[in-house]
Amino acid sequence: MSDQTYQLIAVAVYFALMLGIGYYAYTQTKSIDGYMLAERGLHPAVAALSANAADMSGWLLMGLPGAIYASGLIEAWIAIGLTIGAWLNWYFVAPRLRAYTEIAGDSITIPSFFERRLRDNSHVLRIVAAVVILVFFTFYVSSGMVAAGKFFESSFGWEYLTGMLVVAAITLLYTLFGGFLGATLTDVAQGLLMFAALLAVPIVALLKFDSLSEIASGAKAVNPDAFNLFAGVGDGFGPWLLAIISTSAWGLGYFGQPHIIVRFMALRTPQEAKVGRRVSTSWMIATALGAISTALIGIYYFAGTPEKAIEDPETVFLLLSQILFHPLVAGFVLAAVLAAIMSTMSSQLIVCSSALVEDLVNLTGRKASQNVLLQLGRGAVLVVAIVGLILALDPNSAILELVAFAWAGFGAAFGPIVLLSLYWRKLTAPGAIAGMIAGAVTVFIWGNVESLSSNMYEIVPGFLVCLFVAIGVSLAKPVVDPQIDAEFDRMEAELLPERQAVLAD
Repeated sequence: MSDQTYQLIAVAVYFALMLGIGYYAYTQTKSIDGYMLAERGLHPAVAALSANAADMSGWLLMGLPGAIYASGLIEAWIAIGLTIGAWLNWYFVAPRLRAYTEIAGDSITIPSFFERRLRDNSHVLRIVAAVVILVFFTFYVSSGMVAAGKFFESSFGWEYLTGMLVVAAITLLYTLFGGFLGATLTDVAQGLLMFAALLAVPIVALLKFDSLSEIASGAKAVNPDAFNLFAGVGDGFGPWLLAIISTSAWGLGYFGQPHIIVRFMALRTPQEAKVGRRVSTSWMIATALGAISTALIGIYYFAGTPEKAIEDPETVFLLLSQILFHPLVAGFVLAAVLAAIMSTMSSQLIVCSSALVEDLVNLTGRKASQNVLLQLGRGAVLVVAIVGLILALDPNSAILELVAFAWAGFGAAFGPIVLLSLYWRKLTAPGAIAGMIAGAVTVFIWGNVESLSSNMYEIVPGFLVCLFVAIGVSLAKPVVDPQIDAEFDRMEAELLPERQAVLAD
């Protein structure tokens, strides 16, 4: 039996497992609330692993190792910023969002929460938020499909389009029928698989190759700045600080990622965010170290020998796993890459579905049965997947660039509005609308001007513009609403047990 046959068997087993989980979720999903939010019944560890798997996508196993392989440890600031951002997100956003979304009309989507929290009877805020979700998630879903095409092309020699279509079809099947619960449960399995693979590759490489010191010296011989966190940032404190802020600013994006913070809304209680935070942070630190170590070992093994040199840095994890393991084991390691890609795509498709059905179709005022809404939700998943597929037809698209643009868009448009909604009772609907639009437009303009984006990641100016515009417009025309104040007080009161627990630590 050939190596490729072993690997394909492993991938087929993985696909079967995902479809089985999706079918189970399908049998448990009876309503639109269950399809979109699993009836707010997630265990905190499940929510944490699901959020991490949905978060990381193909960039953790392909984009990040590829960036470090090409440029050195300077690219690790992305992982550092993300780890810090994730911890802050769980600490500051998770408990309040879980409490407030239930108090504010039992909201099951971010746009509906904004509308009910700010009493926007015009529905403009909800529509703008839904459109932002659809626009940026189209790019995000596209990045996952690009990663899928590259995966099968480099691992099995398939045509780029064939690999992309296979992954898209499997992901669509379990997401289409399993909904949020299907996406969440498959995310947990995928998160565990990613965790195991990212630890196994560098550990086995250290055992099979030369000593740690020889690997380090070999990598430095190829790239003297391989282990330099500050390489290429220029002389002086100013350029150094600017480069670090720009790269680590990825962490700012967490506050506004709908496919991640929706997991907070699905927790059983606000107090369980504490357990979720610990599980999430531990997973992120371990997997980030694994991805970074894999890239540095790849510099030593591939770049140090011309005949072993690889054309696409983003395939360094895939190629190392094929060299290090028995073909069957390598197949399951390769399946971890598919897990990263598919977990994110499924979560994004569910959020897009909720934006189309819950936040746009329901605003027409027409009454629809739960079954009709379920079918509309599934149809929305299919539509978004097809559009993402069309955008991903270009095999030369860079995964990290697509992810970076979409991540910045959500972080800048939603992040400040989420934080202000949860911590500042004076935020108004006009302020939120103006800030959201200003943040999204800033990202679009900044991200497409080379002289700007090359010096500062577009999420930073976008986030600041959204924040200041939202605050300015809200203060310029304040709104006094006793119901808003009452709900805000109820939310804070519900968090008192959590505050006591934090103080007791």
